[in-house]
Amino acid sequence: MSTTGAKAPSGKVIKMIKRSFLMATVAIASLAAAGTAAQARDQIQVAGSSTVLPYAQIVAEEFGKTYSNFKSPVVESGGSSAGLKQFCQGVGAETIDVANASRKIKESEVKACAEAGVKDIIEVKFGYDGIVFASDAKADSFAFEPKDWFLALAPQIVVDGKLVDNPNKTWKDVNPNFPAWEIAAYIPGEKHGTREVFEEKVLEAGCEASGTMEAMIAGGMDKKAAGKACMQVRKDGKAVDIDGDYTETLARLASNPQGIGVFGLSFYENNTDKLKVATMSGVSPSVETVASGEYPVSRPLFFYIKKAHIGVIPGLKEYAEFFVSEKMAGEDGPLAAYGLVPLPANEAEEVQNAVKNETTMGM
Repeated sequence: MSTTGAKAPSGKVIKMIKRSFLMATVAIASLAAAGTAAQARDQIQVAGSSTVLPYAQIVAEEFGKTYSNFKSPVVESGGSSAGLKQFCQGVGAETIDVANASRKIKESEVKACAEAGVKDIIEVKFGYDGIVFASDAKADSFAFEPKDWFLALAPQIVVDGKLVDNPNKTWKDVNPNFPAWEIAAYIPGEKHGTREVFEEKVLEAGCEASGTMEAMIAGGMDKKAAGKACMQVRKDGKAVDIDGDYTETLARLASNPQGIGVFGLSFYENNTDKLKVATMSGVSPSVETVASGEYPVSRPLFFYIKKAHIGVIPGLKEYAEFFVSEKMAGEDGPLAAYGLVPLPANEAEEVQNAVKNETTMGM
């Protein structure tokens, strides 16, 4: 075919062609990126509480067996605070989908989530657990009151009506009925939800019972500041923070048979051959005493779902519904067999409906 007489495109036309090609390329790249972001991950990612960890692992394993079209979720630990911090980093495939917590999310954490774009959070309470105090299985028995733990671990206590640096070096100094063991208390680190419950229900309660809070307020502190001071622990090595999970606490007791550790009830019930549990306020911890509210140091357990990830991360809603189902979280399910104190039937039904309807906090 002859091209004689055909005119070459002008510079203006060439620029228009190049511009159109560039815009099309950018648009295609943007669509590809969007598709990649939405499908960058086909596996649910969970992190948080070491107390909730074994329950979530049981559910994840059973979920993988039950739903062949979904991969088993990846479940990691790190503590409630650390998990919620990850959860609140934003929305997208590079962020976790679920945060496990052995305490309720704080208002400050909800605010941090919202500022990062995580505005729709589904709160799921799935059962209860107790916090227990245990020593080596071959060691002496203890009958604790919150006051004993405060007098053992507080930086300052009241002696002869005055607030002084804690002079107690042994458990016998704390309570004449206890053995003369050097105080060595292995307590959850500050990133763990168990630590916060321990501070509130044991240390603060013991501070008030010992008269120390009253002395602080009499000395000029307001009640809020006094309450915060009551939750502090001494820094001379008597109180040892455990940043890992309960297996680390157990290992510490193995190396120091006169140490006392703080554990979740379910962990203790799965290690009764290694641990001897103490009473608290005259009550032995058990599924029954936690369920009835008789045992004083217990708490609800939660997980939090990022609603924006439902429908994007495959199987996320199905995993949540499976977790709170009667099959898993009911009285005859594997979570109760491990040590979970199940929710009462009416409360369990409310939670199941909230998950089904994707009800977010504040709705």
